[in-house]
Amino acid sequence: MDVLVLCIDRDNDLGRKAGVESPIIGREENVNAALRLGMADPEDSDTNTIFGGIKILDELTAQGKQAEIASIAGDIKVGLVSDSKLASQLEDLIARFKPDGVLVVSDGAEDEAILPIIQSRVKVNGVRRVLVKQSPNLESTYYLLKQVFTDPKISHTVFIPPALALIMFAIFSLLGYPSGAVVAITGAVGLYLLFRGLGLDDSMDEAKQTLRNSLYAGKIAFITYILAAMLVVIATVRGVAYFWQYYHEPMFPGYFMLVMIYLHESIWWYVVAALCINLGKIMDMYLEGIRDARTFSYFSFLLATGLVIWSASGFILASNSDLKFGIGMVESVQYLAISAIVAILITLVGVNISKRIAGESTTNISK
Repeated sequence: MDVLVLCIDRDNDLGRKAGVESPIIGREENVNAALRLGMADPEDSDTNTIFGGIKILDELTAQGKQAEIASIAGDIKVGLVSDSKLASQLEDLIARFKPDGVLVVSDGAEDEAILPIIQSRVKVNGVRRVLVKQSPNLESTYYLLKQVFTDPKISHTVFIPPALALIMFAIFSLLGYPSGAVVAITGAVGLYLLFRGLGLDDSMDEAKQTLRNSLYAGKIAFITYILAAMLVVIATVRGVAYFWQYYHEPMFPGYFMLVMIYLHESIWWYVVAALCINLGKIMDMYLEGIRDARTFSYFSFLLATGLVIWSASGFILASNSDLKFGIGMVESVQYLAISAIVAILITLVGVNISKRIAGESTTNISK
């Protein structure tokens, strides 16, 4: 084959909106897929991408070249997940048609970001970007604003930080403490940006999907996840309560000490929440006949981490003579030393148990 016309849908609008499974191969199949997507969402630009690819296919065929068209789709989680799916479909198409080159058709820079993946597998003869023509009038401006408000990729990034700021300002104004609104706003927006920057939103989506799957499959992990969530709420409320109490002390201890107070009073609740999640996974795996050595090592690491943070924060609090926290210096040193020794022993026991289970699993597989 001379040329494969390749239409890219990186965020899988074809699958999510039109219910079409990719790859979509052939002129007639792509016409039907574009019509289904257009009926599901007339404003989706991937419809124009496919029609643009069909036009290119007809032009190549009229020139006497042997050509075919295929549309591949990734995943709503644009990045590694979507790109791996696109790469897998591309390799199948190359193995099937063995084209001399491909002509990539996309609707923008986001889809064209996978060009290095395509170029590493086959020769790229060209890239055609299909854009919808619009007149620069008030109607198109309204359309653009409407798209911004409805597109979750843009709205989640652009509108949530100002929304958090306004909500924090309204709450603190209602409480009669407007001066604290600045601290609350900067803290809330900073946490949100950190949350997005570290990719924790993807982890939250995975956690919701895991919780949903556990509910549908009737797994014990569903209950342990709910219990863990409640424990996290209790831990946060308890930590914030102590933080707030010492924040209003006549002798202000400083923000570092306030953080240590928060950790000292809430760390075990967080540890127990994590243990509940791990325990639910272990019970479900046991019922399914699966043994994973890592689940047992998590137990020991969580307990050891909780011991170290609790004892270290207690030692730091005891070292501040102006802070009346109820922990003596001698007691804090003893707690720290004993906790360090116990944490090391717990870790060693957990590692040994995990190695033993892993060894037994390897032996069973070899048999």
